[in-house]
Amino acid sequence: MKFLGFSFYIHRGQAKIRIHPKSIAKMKRKVKELTARSNGTKNAERAERLRRYIIGWVNYFKVADMKSLLQTTDEWMRRRIRMIYWKQWKRVKTRFEKLAALGVPKYKAWEYANTRKSYWRSSNSPILSKSLDNNTIKSLGFLYFLDYYRQVTA
Repeated sequence: MKFLGFSFYIHRGQAKIRIHPKSIAKMKRKVKELTARSNGTKNAERAERLRRYIIGWVNYFKVADMKSLLQTTDEWMRRRIRMIYWKQWKRVKTRFEKLAALGVPKYKAWEYANTRKSYWRSSNSPILSKSLDNNTIKSLGFLYFLDYYRQVTA
């Protein structure tokens, strides 16, 4: 049953609130739109739009049980952000320089800068995950669903 984007379930004899699957799908569609790699927005503007959306969405749905949902959504969103940066570093030279600046050893940076794998596949690689780690992405101005949810519900 859907009511204002929420659905209900019984857990150990108590009624609990969760987010309806249609609301989750709508949220993922919006995040995908905001993190599209082909819309030509600046990264600071993209981070600000995503921040506004996350704050509004979490504040609306904060009464629901959604910790694990937000954790998986954050993992997916961080991978999309890595994909955006990997696409922006189009040339091999740029990828090499950026990876080296992020602390990757030069031989590994050169090896990985020359990859022919797709943007999405490269965004899940160990090298990109370690160089553009969660703290680095956060320092670029991006907000995570789970961090804000913990802040609001604390």
